Amino acid sequence: MLVARSKETYGKKEIRNKKAKKRKAKESRRLEKKEQGKSGMDDMIAYVDEHGNISDTPPDLENKEEINIEDIEIGVPKKEFREEDPKKVGTITSYDSLKGYGFIIDDNTRESIFIHRNDCDIEISNGLKVEFLTEKGVKGLKAINVKLPEK
Repeated sequence: MLVARSKETYGKKEIRNKKAKKRKAKESRRLEKKEQGKSGMDDMIAYVDEHGNISDTPPDLENKEEINIEDIEIGVPKKEFREEDPKKVGTITSYDSLKGYGFIIDDNTRESIFIHRNDCDIEISNGLKVEFLTEKGVKGLKAINVKLPEK
């Protein structure tokens, strides 16, 4: 007499039992939450108070402040146009007299501006305080009409 073997192996039985156990645990957790009266969405709601702090209590509607819709500004505010003095003052740094060029550090913006001896009305040297105008050059700003500052 032959006994038929089961087609289900030990490994398959273990996997089936683990899945059934997980399903039962998940169902029991769901029933516990239902009995406690907590719904999933109530736990996830957060409120922001008038100071910008996150809170779990809803705001008091008696302290509600009315806002005029026209006062809400959407986008970047326009920059106020103010005419700047085109003359700038700076100090000559790293000037090479053999090559005939160097740089001026603008006193207001601390920006480095290229200077060439052809654009100067004076004899220039390192550390000299000068007054100048700027124009767009090949690689950036370029100083023109360089002269000693008026006192």
